[in-house]
Amino acid sequence: MPLSEQEQRLLDEMERHLMRNDADVVSASGGGGSLSYRNVVYGTILVLAGIGALIVGVAIQLIVVGVLGFLAMIAGVIVAVTPAKRTEAERVRDEQRPAASRTGASFMDRMNERWDRRQEGR
Repeated sequence: MPLSEQEQRLLDEMERHLMRNDADVVSASGGGGSLSYRNVVYGTILVLAGIGALIVGVAIQLIVVGVLGFLAMIAGVIVAVTPAKRTEAERVRDEQRPAASRTGASFMDRMNERWDRRQEGR
């Protein structure tokens, strides 16, 4: 049985809240840092250059060039998946947010209010 549109929105909102505030889920999903577009582009270029070097190494039968190409591919993947470093300004901005928005108390209050309204409507 599919979810109604309202139930789907509520589920999406709860999922966003969980990912934002639950330390266990965030740490399990890759450290919580967002990927840098620049790192992804550089990593992709490095992987493509590594593939090229690997193909050239096989074509001219030089093992050293193929191994260097393979190492370049590994380095490209590592660069691409490295999370972006937060700047000092972002850290300060996050620390200055009110505690209620960091802990998610307002989210739970809204959920309780919705539940109460639903119960009163019956």
